[in-house]
Amino acid sequence: MKTTHRWLSIIEGCLLVALGLHILNSAGLLISGTAGAGMILLRVTDLSFGQLFFLLNIPFYILAWYTLGRDFTLRTFASVSLLSLLSELMKHYVALSMHPLLSGALGGLLVGFGLIILFRHNASLGGLNILSVYLERRFGVHASKTTLVADITVLMAAVVFLDWGHLAYSLLAFLLLSSVVGRYHRPPKWAQIVMVDAKV
Repeated sequence: MKTTHRWLSIIEGCLLVALGLHILNSAGLLISGTAGAGMILLRVTDLSFGQLFFLLNIPFYILAWYTLGRDFTLRTFASVSLLSLLSELMKHYVALSMHPLLSGALGGLLVGFGLIILFRHNASLGGLNILSVYLERRFGVHASKTTLVADITVLMAAVVFLDWGHLAYSLLAFLLLSSVVGRYHRPPKWAQIVMVDAKV
């Protein structure tokens, strides 16, 4: 039962992230981390986002294997592979058209909540997600801080490829993603108290 719950949750998390990234890609916007790097490389290569995302994550599996364990690495590899596959499917079968403001807001929220589901089931989407989980476990650095640094790095690189309007909408996606991860990565104390009371 526990294994079934975990893998269903991982599938749901990947689906949310894939949809959020597809919304952002459709509007020409960016997000942070490895996904953001893949979105930038889309503009200078002939590879698809799914292919780029899978390839960019390969070096990070070594870090995950030696620092976060075999099981975490295998779940992360499965999550990255699933997200790459879902991204390819959405590229061909899901057509979207919405204002960039809504795309930035909705895309950032979906990616953020998808990552939370993965984090809470001891998985990630590789890349800087692996680094953020490692830094939090090893040094107590909150995942939202690592995400914020990644946001700023990708945003600086994006200046070369995006106009100011798309940069602003991408920044909105960055901020919402970081906010969701920061607020929901661990349940707040008041929520934990409510949960304890509910069991009594």
